[in-house]
Amino acid sequence: MTRVRFISLVTVVLAAVVFLPKACAQKDEEIARLGKVMGWKAGQAIADVGAGEGEFGFGAAEAVGETGKVYLTELDKKKLKALQEKVKRRGAKNVAVVQAAERQTNLPDGCCDGIILRRVYHHFTAPEEMDTSLLRSLKPGGLLAVIEFPPRKGLTESDPVKGVPANRGGHGIPQKILVDELTHAGFAVDQTINDWPDDSYCVVFRKTAR
Repeated sequence: MTRVRFISLVTVVLAAVVFLPKACAQKDEEIARLGKVMGWKAGQAIADVGAGEGEFGFGAAEAVGETGKVYLTELDKKKLKALQEKVKRRGAKNVAVVQAAERQTNLPDGCCDGIILRRVYHHFTAPEEMDTSLLRSLKPGGLLAVIEFPPRKGLTESDPVKGVPANRGGHGIPQKILVDELTHAGFAVDQTINDWPDDSYCVVFRKTAR
């Protein structure tokens, strides 16, 4: 190994040592903040739709405890398998992994006190149908927390999202369009938080009791 390559490798390793703990701490803070916003408590049922690596869902699982339940949904089969392995490895008996669909959550009707959508909504190719499915999956009075970011030109050019409605404006979604679509589906805005981490916003919707 040349001296230059060795120095480069050391630089990458040191950067990871410094950055990763900070990033993990920021993620933990975001999860804790979302838990307070949504009022997670023992015995609740929470779904993390488009869960990715599942950090938020597993955070909710700790809050709802053994008497609660958490659903982790994913469309991507590799991510789904990774989540299943994580659940098994952690021995998380209150967590269920669900295969998501493009046009519906595949969650049981009226199963959840709360649903999390973190940087997922702007990927919906059939938002009207998904919004109806999200509403159906919540209990009356249940909360839907949507964390999103406005369209970003640079991100749109480097990582375009295919198949989404043309009104998105790129990779991301304007807050007004998000609110308009979900209120049209029958949700009511509970609160709006514009100082969310990573230049994002969080809108919490409520399924009005009927």
